[in-house]
Amino acid sequence: MDDMPSHDAAATGRFGPGRVLSVSASSEHGFSKAVQPSIRLLAGLGVEGDAHAGITVKHRSRVAVDPTQPNLRQVHLIHAELFTELASKGFQLSSGALGENILTEDIALLDLPAGTRLHLGREAIVEVTGLRNPCTQIDGLMPGLRAELIVKLGKGKLIRKGGIMGIVLAGGTVASGDTITVELPAPPLRPLDRV
Repeated sequence: MDDMPSHDAAATGRFGPGRVLSVSASSEHGFSKAVQPSIRLLAGLGVEGDAHAGITVKHRSRVAVDPTQPNLRQVHLIHAELFTELASKGFQLSSGALGENILTEDIALLDLPAGTRLHLGREAIVEVTGLRNPCTQIDGLMPGLRAELIVKLGKGKLIRKGGIMGIVLAGGTVASGDTITVELPAPPLRPLDRV
């Protein structure tokens, strides 16, 4: 596709190397997550102790549709550059506020193709499955915030800015300051869609 990066785009700096700014988790199904010193990713499950960890879907909206569908939303990542953009519009957000497990820096997360592998720290690997679809709960956090996370273009096309979702291929501990390296999938590259 024309809007997909070339296979060697990671070398340009657009896709890192990046850095983990903070990590968050919550054992409860609330909207925001508490910042942690570190989180442990478990292969095939997600973040240890997090309400959204599991082989099958855990997000309530997905469970209501079909509780047996695979959990493609085990880990939620957001780029810190989004927080900077939102701050310029009057939305001051802290780490974990949007329910992300990992806040990143210096990686164009929304431009990654599906199937990209993110190597986090020494051991953990997360495979990118798709875009987070910003839900109506976001306006409960700050009125008007959801409209900033879903940009409407012409002909019904939307840009979803709420981060990306992934599954854990290899477990390991992830903490603030860890390096993130990007491994793009083999061509043809597929753009992210909501999951």
